[in-house]
Amino acid sequence: MANPLETLPFTDPAAYDILKKANTTAIFQLESDGMKQLLTKLEPDRFEDIIAVLALYRPGPLSSGMVDDFIPRKKGKQSIDYFHPDLKACLEPTYGVIVYQEQVMQISQIIGGYTLGGADLLRRAMGKKKAEEMATHRDIMREGAAKKGYDPALAMKLFDLMEKFAEYGFNKSHTAAYAVVTYQTAWLKAHHAAAFMAASLSSDLDNTDTVKIFHDDAVKNGLAILPPDVNQSSYRFVPVDRKSIRYGLGAIKGTGEGAIANLVAARDQGGSFNDLFDFCRRVDRRLVNRRAIEALVRAGAFDSLHPNRAAALMSVGLAMEWAENQQANAAQDSLFGDIVAQTPPPLAKVPEWSLKERLALEKTALGFYISGHPFDADRDSLKGIALRPLREVKPQPGQQLLAGIVASVRTQMTRRGKMAFVTLDDRSAQVEVAVFNETYEACRAFIKEDELLVVTGRASLLATVGLAMESAEQYSRSLNQGSLFGEETAGESMG
Repeated sequence: MANPLETLPFTDPAAYDILKKANTTAIFQLESDGMKQLLTKLEPDRFEDIIAVLALYRPGPLSSGMVDDFIPRKKGKQSIDYFHPDLKACLEPTYGVIVYQEQVMQISQIIGGYTLGGADLLRRAMGKKKAEEMATHRDIMREGAAKKGYDPALAMKLFDLMEKFAEYGFNKSHTAAYAVVTYQTAWLKAHHAAAFMAASLSSDLDNTDTVKIFHDDAVKNGLAILPPDVNQSSYRFVPVDRKSIRYGLGAIKGTGEGAIANLVAARDQGGSFNDLFDFCRRVDRRLVNRRAIEALVRAGAFDSLHPNRAAALMSVGLAMEWAENQQANAAQDSLFGDIVAQTPPPLAKVPEWSLKERLALEKTALGFYISGHPFDADRDSLKGIALRPLREVKPQPGQQLLAGIVASVRTQMTRRGKMAFVTLDDRSAQVEVAVFNETYEACRAFIKEDELLVVTGRASLLATVGLAMESAEQYSRSLNQGSLFGEETAGESMG
């Protein structure tokens, strides 16, 4: 059966809308921030533009001015010069800009009378920058143009341009093949978002950072990510319908493919699990060990059976012991008659975790929060403080007051001492805060992962925030908690 993607027309408006809006997380070759910025400026609306953008997003073309000509010409804001009417067909797809090695070869054939083999030798010589060969080819180009009736001056102008762009020129046949996959993935995201994002999430189950990026992008695109569930989930992420995806158990830390395969097999054979005790009785505990079961509980995979995660986690050992006794008794009873299943004991009676505890443990299993956000638990304590949501942070004069949960902290040694880069998360967005040496030393005790942090600072051109502490005591008194304390320090911004 033919692959339907192979017959797709390259004209779908919805696919190009994905590219124009730079909604390209999980799209082949277009995921970087720099590429997204280029797409926003270029706004590709035809397949030739996709080919071009993949060739242009490289250091050479970006620094050579090719992009500066390409974008305004595409948008009709700059006149297009084809140098000669005979070159229009060759240069029209790239708005008169020499982007590809094949264009260098075509120009030399059209104007200089090169054979195809000779044009390829010219392309190689230009790429290698061999002075003697280039001098020879310059003469060949000039003489060939004269024989074909073209102005030798035009030939030399074109030769100089080709020599310049050949250094950055890309092989079009190569980038066109990439562009096909780029377009196909954009089309899939536009028309089959749940299936596409489920496959993307499943492709990198072991990489928590990537899973989080894809998870957040799926939610941003209107998809619901249903929580992990021992009675519903598979090893991989699975589309439930066109608008929802079930979380894959394989993305839970501490489980493993063998454990999840055994879990799913037990469920397929005996039906849904009734409770934690039934689960432990039916799975192979050599594969689904205590560590894996506890990880499943922390991730919320037993919530449909036991909403109190604290009680479920406290009862894992009890459930495993009961299941072991059941199997021992079953082996003994089978000698004398029918097996009578014993009723499992109740779960341990312990209070449920607080929202912060629940989410902190969920993060240990998943790498990030999915059932809520710890910042929600701190909103009441932040009332009366004029905070700027992190999604609204942008470079502007003066200090900005921000708050968020510390998602991560990394340190770096500089000439001035140790500084920290703290990622704040208030659920609306994440912002990296640069904490300079003096401030970091004064306040490091209060910079803890999964804890609330209130900061003032200046946003740089890179939209990072230089953290200042001159009002820290004032804010901490308002919060009546140890969010952030320290001596008054001048704020600094990252350039």
